[in-house]
Amino acid sequence: MTETPQVLLAHYLKTLKLPTFLKEYSKIAKQCAIEKTDYESFLLRLSEQELIDRQRRTVERKIKQARFPTIKSLDSFNFTSIPSLNKARVIELARCEFIDRKENVIALGNSGTGKTHIATGLGMAACQKGLSVLFTTAASLSNELMEAKDERRLIRLQRQLARNKLLIIDELGFVPLSKTGAELLFEVFSQRYEQGSVILTSNLPFDEWTEVFRSERLTGALLDRITHHVHILEMNGESYRLKQSKKKKGGK
Repeated sequence: MTETPQVLLAHYLKTLKLPTFLKEYSKIAKQCAIEKTDYESFLLRLSEQELIDRQRRTVERKIKQARFPTIKSLDSFNFTSIPSLNKARVIELARCEFIDRKENVIALGNSGTGKTHIATGLGMAACQKGLSVLFTTAASLSNELMEAKDERRLIRLQRQLARNKLLIIDELGFVPLSKTGAELLFEVFSQRYEQGSVILTSNLPFDEWTEVFRSERLTGALLDRITHHVHILEMNGESYRLKQSKKKKGGK
């Protein structure tokens, strides 16, 4: 062998896809030499560091793939501002066992009460556990489905959506859906029934969802599926953004 051991080792570690081994082995080797640690302990330290970094990279990749509009955790949510919200239930949901059980979460309440924050926080918790998550709005997903149908790639898109363990659909009710868009969105919910979890946020109570889907039959069928295995979060209260605006004006 004409190459030095360091060059060969770097080549082998890259081939084996062990970047943390490559980055840390020299430093950890020196530490172990000073501490007179045996070879097994040296290897254990390197393996632990590789695993920690690999898990971190996985979480970062899951968060990026989820396409959250902003990164928000449940730790930063002010539960005292929404007395109607059951904090204990939200904390329980953050364990993500509802995803294993393929159950749904629906956050209902008027605008500005933090529904998107809660949905994002639960999605982030799922990413931390290495689960695949996708965040979108009802209007965006409806438009994407209609475009896919026109371009003859609807089945492919539906399969992509189905691969996510958790699908977060924000702002149902903010924008009325077209007849085709409503039917395609219903199909997504129908395909995920008892197959994958959905977090849905809406500013409308259930009895007003007909305004969005423009059909009592379609709305009834949707509610029948999505509320079969569901956790409902009541989030009515004064808009957080409105309160912040009032504070700013009061301070001027």
